[in-house]
Amino acid sequence: MFYRETGQFKTNYTDDRAIFPIRQDRYGIMAILAVAYLVVPFFIDDYWGNAIFVPLLIYSLIALGLNVLVGYCGQISLGTGAFMAVGSYASFKLMTSFPGLDFAVVVLMSGLITAVVGSLFGLPSLRIKGFYLAVATLAAQFFIIWLFNKVEWFYNYSATGQITAPTRSSFFIDVTGSSTPILYKYFFCLIFVTLAAWVTKNIVRGRIGRQWMAIRDMDIAAELIGVRPLTTKLMAFAVSSFLIGMGGALYFGVWLGAAEPTEAFGIDQSFLLLFMVIVGGLGTILGSFLGAAFLWLFPIAFKNFMVDTVGLSTAMSEHFQIMLMGALIIFFLIVEPHGLARLWQILKEKLRIWPFPH
Repeated sequence: MFYRETGQFKTNYTDDRAIFPIRQDRYGIMAILAVAYLVVPFFIDDYWGNAIFVPLLIYSLIALGLNVLVGYCGQISLGTGAFMAVGSYASFKLMTSFPGLDFAVVVLMSGLITAVVGSLFGLPSLRIKGFYLAVATLAAQFFIIWLFNKVEWFYNYSATGQITAPTRSSFFIDVTGSSTPILYKYFFCLIFVTLAAWVTKNIVRGRIGRQWMAIRDMDIAAELIGVRPLTTKLMAFAVSSFLIGMGGALYFGVWLGAAEPTEAFGIDQSFLLLFMVIVGGLGTILGSFLGAAFLWLFPIAFKNFMVDTVGLSTAMSEHFQIMLMGALIIFFLIVEPHGLARLWQILKEKLRIWPFPH
């Protein structure tokens, strides 16, 4: 009853092909954006910004990119952390080589560089798939991290082997550096995530997105009806890597400020992001945000509860948190393999007929 579409007539193709043709969806997205742009800035501080909002936005962007590849095109990847590293190191080299370059341009160029690298490592997907493709992307994970560790040019011959983001601005407003106000960082990430979600939503509901889903569902049948596996799979790797590369640039430049490849972009990051996509929901834009929110916010809330309320030590609460997160991931895989986005879809179906019975 609350979510009923009765009476929402479309009189032209533009309205019928809108991103959110249902009025309730439009109002819901407008409310979320209003809170993000108009309410959160009045309450954000350094803790909430650095520990909650900025990393949540960045992980949502990276999970969105991974969902394009895994959820929409069906190409498994375990090298997300390495592609984040490519975006981060690309942004570092661009910032240090071109000090006057706007940081928004740096983020976009980092995404393009990562897209090229991702397309190269996506070439094996033309011959292999499933478990073997996962192993190939896992090899890319270890190779790229090894490369950034061993080739000193990537970290400007620093004695520590660490990269540090200098203070850079976008449209004459500083968005990187330790002295930059958290509000500027938050708005910068929020704008990028909003635009990326809007563009990705348009891509997946168009011709390219339908080709991705055809390859995902049955690649042989898709080829028989005219879908070219070569361009379709490489396009998925390129778009996915572009979003992940932009997320990596924001992850390093805006949030961390300094990074070391093994610690910041290890295999743990790849698994964390894959779990975000699985728990949130494969093949859905909403699932990328729900999965990122769940797997980033729940451990923080649980750890604070165990330390402040129960009185456990930080180390002990960390162990309990890891065990609980593993159990929850298994629970989602068994009970609802389509993730949190499917639960939201079921709730909408129930709201359509509430309070009347089935």
